[in-house]
Amino acid sequence: MTVFPVTASTISEKELGEFAKEKYGLNKNYDCKLFRTGMNHTYFLSNNESKYVLRVYSHNWRTKSEITEELKLLKLLSEHNLSVSFPIKDKNGEYIQEINAPEGIRYIVVFSFAKGGKIRFMDKETCSKIGSLMAKIHNLTLNKTIDRISYSKKSLIEKPYEYLKQFFSEELSEMKLIKEIGDTFHNSDFDTIQNGVIHMDIWYDNMAITQEKEITLFDFDFCGNGWQILDVGYFCKQLFFIESDKSKYELKVQSFLKGYQKIKELSNKELKLIPKAGTSVFVFYLGVQAQRYDWSNVFLSENYLKMFVGRIKSWNEYYEKKEITVANNVYN
Repeated sequence: MTVFPVTASTISEKELGEFAKEKYGLNKNYDCKLFRTGMNHTYFLSNNESKYVLRVYSHNWRTKSEITEELKLLKLLSEHNLSVSFPIKDKNGEYIQEINAPEGIRYIVVFSFAKGGKIRFMDKETCSKIGSLMAKIHNLTLNKTIDRISYSKKSLIEKPYEYLKQFFSEELSEMKLIKEIGDTFHNSDFDTIQNGVIHMDIWYDNMAITQEKEITLFDFDFCGNGWQILDVGYFCKQLFFIESDKSKYELKVQSFLKGYQKIKELSNKELKLIPKAGTSVFVFYLGVQAQRYDWSNVFLSENYLKMFVGRIKSWNEYYEKKEITVANNVYN
């Protein structure tokens, strides 16, 4: 019987747990359980006293060099007492493991566990604290670069459109709208805007919040170089769709922006670019879903495209009628 090659696999919890216990010198009481599959695969390593997160990167998704840069960033943030899930060394002082999966080499990293839970509907105080944490990260990474992707019109809009063309007709109104977004997006729009290393995926699903409102960020898989307003715009846009009551949204987004500006000033130009920044990151992630059809095939469809682009359209229409402003005397 012919043995067919594999494009993606799910690694056995049992064997992965034994591998991790040996590499990291963990006692035999640690248990390994699959938490979820997705862009990468996430497992929990735990016993009665402690817990870690083990990520198995998908084959050919990130190079070892890209992962190394992600971990260098996390170590920098952690060393400056910024609350992020940080990488754990193995017993030989290494951070990255390699395994020979059926589809080829996959990389493994163990991270600290972020205490708390995911809170979809946040209160104003939590939004403010998220803004402050984001600003502290941006202060530390301002004008720094890492050896990873640099986000621009090409990576945010042009490449995603090319990925989407493989699945959807360019005659669809949704595809035409994405093309129009690209036509009105210029890198020069972001001239004089502050640059640095950015997370690119800060929203409620990538943070843990305790009852004391202590926040820990994780999943820096899309970190790279770019305009820092992209992080701000993306969080605002996620908040916009989570909070259907727009009066509540306005209160929460103001709290977030005020929390940010307690730490780091946003210029009037940056505030005005929040809608465009949020839109571009949403187009980028639509492109990721087309790029990674091995993961997205259960939901990527014409109906999904209509829903997703409809969200982009409603966001743009909302901010065609108003500007984002923040109360004066916020930044000290």
